[in-house]
Amino acid sequence: MVSGPTYTNVEQAYLAVLNEVVNRHQFDTAGRGKDALEVINSSFTITNPTDRILYLAARKANIVFNHAEALWYLTGRDDVDFIGYYAPKLHALSADGIRLTGTAYGPRLFRPTRPDTRSQFDRIEELLRNDPDTKRAAMPIMRPDELVDPANPDVACTLGLQFLLRGGELHMSAYMRGNDAVIGLLGDTFAFTFIQEFTATRLGVPVGTYAHHVGSMHVNKLDVDKVHAIIDEAARPAPRRHFHVDPMPPTSWDDIREVARWEELLRTDHDQLTPDKLASLPIAPYWRRILALFEVYRQIVHRPGTAVTQEAVAELHPGHWWLAAARWPGRVPPFVSTRRP
Repeated sequence: MVSGPTYTNVEQAYLAVLNEVVNRHQFDTAGRGKDALEVINSSFTITNPTDRILYLAARKANIVFNHAEALWYLTGRDDVDFIGYYAPKLHALSADGIRLTGTAYGPRLFRPTRPDTRSQFDRIEELLRNDPDTKRAAMPIMRPDELVDPANPDVACTLGLQFLLRGGELHMSAYMRGNDAVIGLLGDTFAFTFIQEFTATRLGVPVGTYAHHVGSMHVNKLDVDKVHAIIDEAARPAPRRHFHVDPMPPTSWDDIREVARWEELLRTDHDQLTPDKLASLPIAPYWRRILALFEVYRQIVHRPGTAVTQEAVAELHPGHWWLAAARWPGRVPPFVSTRRP
């Protein structure tokens, strides 16, 4: 038994939620200067959460940011310089220009905390290994002190995450106080299912279902036209692209540290990844393709006015190439189907 409708992948859930909020919303709200359409107590379940990428040109999904945000979480960072490089608008949420407090889930999940030197994630992983039927594998994110200052611009949208190891599979639930259905929903489902898959590889079990529960699911009224464009594109009879899903391989924290090391070198333009150098890295091809994304973005940011090289995009997952070309036309060479989608 599941709560709310069930979908196969993130794209199906995303389109259903947009349709629901725009066409059958329950309330009109005005919060922090943003008028919105709202549905309360929105829930859905995804049966194949590793199929987490949306291939709709009208959405212009930022696949580079999606992977950067997941890495930002996994490395326990809260610096705006890291994530603001991929999403400059996030600088405005930082009270001191250095850190993000609410948006940065990484320190709360993956940074060691008292009373011992383990992170919440470390404790949860150990609990799941020792007590597979546990109902306690939950990680709170939002903190009460975030509401002390009513003017706080950066309050966590996520209340917490929970893992359930059932039937030999790792299921996950996310509980959110609010979700922007256009932008936040896509980013959150990507990052949370990424963490779910990473955890499953750590435990050596298959990925199960992913459930998403939101108190306030909303669409800002300024985004309604964009929502209709997304829905209209999805409804066209012409077939659309859907690329194969690369499963995450068993991944160690050393692998994550190596990816993070190269991400910083590329973000700061202190190095570049040629195909030969990329092939020599001591990580799985899955993670090399993610670093290839960061190399493409390095060229976009640090080489303004020039096109990304053909050899750089050739290293990408085909779906990532298609998405990058859709988001940065003129900078990223048009997608060429050299491999089977």
